[in-house]
Amino acid sequence: MKKSFDFAPFISSLVAIICGLVIGFIILLVANTKEAVPGFVTILTGSVAHGMKGIGQVLYYATPLILCGLSVGFAFKTGLFNIGGSGQFLMGSFGGVLIGLTCKSLGPMQWVVALLFATLLGALWGAIPGILKAYFNVNEVITCIMLNYIALFWVNMTVKGNTALFNTLRNESKDIPAAATIPKLDFDKFFAGSSVNSGIVIAIIAAIVLYIVLEKTTFGYELKACGFNKVASKYAGINENRSIVLSMLIAGAICGLAGGIMLLSGTGRHIEVKDVIPNEGFNGISVALLGISNPIGIIFSGLFIAYLTAGGFYLQLFHFSKEIIDIIIAIIIYFSAFALIIKMMLTKFANRNQKPEYEVIKEQKARKDAGIAFKDLKVKEE
Repeated sequence: MKKSFDFAPFISSLVAIICGLVIGFIILLVANTKEAVPGFVTILTGSVAHGMKGIGQVLYYATPLILCGLSVGFAFKTGLFNIGGSGQFLMGSFGGVLIGLTCKSLGPMQWVVALLFATLLGALWGAIPGILKAYFNVNEVITCIMLNYIALFWVNMTVKGNTALFNTLRNESKDIPAAATIPKLDFDKFFAGSSVNSGIVIAIIAAIVLYIVLEKTTFGYELKACGFNKVASKYAGINENRSIVLSMLIAGAICGLAGGIMLLSGTGRHIEVKDVIPNEGFNGISVALLGISNPIGIIFSGLFIAYLTAGGFYLQLFHFSKEIIDIIIAIIIYFSAFALIIKMMLTKFANRNQKPEYEVIKEQKARKDAGIAFKDLKVKEE
């Protein structure tokens, strides 16, 4: 029987990270030879070197990365490509802002209702490409991209047209009142000076729940089976259309939750009325690739990219442009796209001396038949 190479996902992602960092260092050398070494060290140690504040910032940056990565990774696991995370994130942001600014009568439950509404809007926005894919065979990539722009212009129009939401002086949504922000859970004291809040706890819980759903439940098995082979799943009694819609609905809900958390975090984040799609949804693709679409792996890949982002903030001290860390991260992500290829190569190498499953079954049957024949011959001789 073939055995999976357990360390293949970890090794493939590690190779991608190492290759990306090496090329990133070369870019630093080209940009500023004298400051390349201290700049590279700052990227690797900057967050830790700045104590608890630096670590807190890593957790803050990691929150949307993990959630959006979970959204993309969940869709990948079920055979779908959710490239509409940015639109779902934006709809979730709008949901959080709407409840946060207009439903003050909810009192201490306002942030909970705001997050639930943000999750709901994200789920509905994710369900649209799922329905079109399931019942009309429309490619989800095309509909997701279109819905990103529809969400952008609809949210801009709605926010700008509502005086309760829009700040005309800054061309963005108004500040969320303190009563509507999500709890800090004393993270602001432990990681003094950072922007971290309970959102990171929600992200980790979401990852664990998705892992259990995908790996330990019948529902998760059906979703993955439909992703592997839609026709075979249908003959096995699985409702493939239902699975597709639910997969995209859940993926959209996670991105919507991410949008709600970021806008309700109390860190000065707003919906800016401009024609630019949020990066969070696209960043989720890279996090999912680096984490091999495994919910637990996505936690670590999100933390890693957030760590580089936080460390790269201090590159300006060495006369590097702040955009250079984005280039380095992009290179790492580019190599992470080859992580699946590396994984397949490692798996093939590990199984090079193992016989295919059908040959093993054939040999077992032959031994069984030979054993029966030997017993019959022995009985005849007696």
